Amino acid sequence: MRYTFLDKKDNKNSILKKNILYLSIGQGTHSIAELSEAIGASIPTTTKLVQELIQEGFLVELGKSGTSGGRRPAIYGLNPEAGHFVGVDIRNSHVSVAVTDFKGSLLDFRDDISFRMERSEESVHIIAQRLRQAIGDWDKVMGVGLSMTGRVNPVTGYSYSYSFDPERTIEKVLEEDLGVHVTMENDSRAMTYGEYLDSLGTKKNVLFVNVSWGLGMGIIMDGHLYYGTSGFSGEFGHFHLLDNGQMCRCGKIGCLETGASGSALVRMVCEQLRSGSASSLVPKFKEEGRVNLNDIFAAIKQEDTVAIEAVETLGTNLGKGLAGLINIFNPELVVIGGKVAMAAGDYLMLPIRTAIRRHVLNIANKDTSIRLSKLKTTAAPLGAAMLVRSRMLGIL
Repeated sequence: MRYTFLDKKDNKNSILKKNILYLSIGQGTHSIAELSEAIGASIPTTTKLVQELIQEGFLVELGKSGTSGGRRPAIYGLNPEAGHFVGVDIRNSHVSVAVTDFKGSLLDFRDDISFRMERSEESVHIIAQRLRQAIGDWDKVMGVGLSMTGRVNPVTGYSYSYSFDPERTIEKVLEEDLGVHVTMENDSRAMTYGEYLDSLGTKKNVLFVNVSWGLGMGIIMDGHLYYGTSGFSGEFGHFHLLDNGQMCRCGKIGCLETGASGSALVRMVCEQLRSGSASSLVPKFKEEGRVNLNDIFAAIKQEDTVAIEAVETLGTNLGKGLAGLINIFNPELVVIGGKVAMAAGDYLMLPIRTAIRRHVLNIANKDTSIRLSKLKTTAAPLGAAMLVRSRMLGIL
């Protein structure tokens, strides 16, 4: 494993160096005097630390500041090539991979790596093999962030859906195989972090809603990911909000996920087809007795009434739930993402906005923006890559 000062958690100079890098990530370029004031260290100490960071390849001198009069001070900023970070989003049948430079710029993205995750150590070894095959210059990689569905403990690296041995976590096995730092996060929180950083941190209170097969959420409060006491915050899909008699996978009846998720969308469309509604999906349904999400997405593009009406019902249910969240959190930004949201677009967003206006307190909603994800399919792997960088810098 490539060890640097990033691995030293309690060393004072290492902490100060991490603070310098953190400032450079968030605020761009600085002079020695500006860095000295920001990190609370003397000019000589700061100068020494900056020179060490330059020698180690993390910072570069970018010229002189534009101040007029007297000797112009040198300014310093991040070296994008200090190292690369890899974000991996593990889905049911494939893996998405994003590679970023040290500043967080996307260098490469692949969404076509075939893989099916199983609850075994062998499955983790296969991930490592696929990553090494997909990424050419592995020597530059400093860390790997994993985005996984289901409940994840980011502190212990334990996945409640896929871990196979409490003593041999997925993180630990991958670190052994890849020789770099590995960190794991729930997919909704990874998406949330990606969208938050994409907004350049200008929004400090953000809700990200992941409308995929299930329904998840990530929360940014005061510029930080919010985990809750046990790390299981964001279980938005399990709000008891619907009087539909549908049993959720959690065992409860009427959870929001039963009326505002990809699985709910498939169920609602199949119910309409079973009742004899006219649709372009009828031939597939008659032949196989079911349709899947991709079938429904294709039908939406063809302006199929059954598919669109089901999406609108989904959006109305989701908007009711979001109105409650806006009343509670009063966020600056609500981002709607995930597979279903990206495919449904305005067919989903319009009823969401209508339901929010109908059910929210106007005073709580006055300063809240609601939009679709800008990062789309890159949100989870990009967020995972930035999470491992932040954890190595001690930001999270």
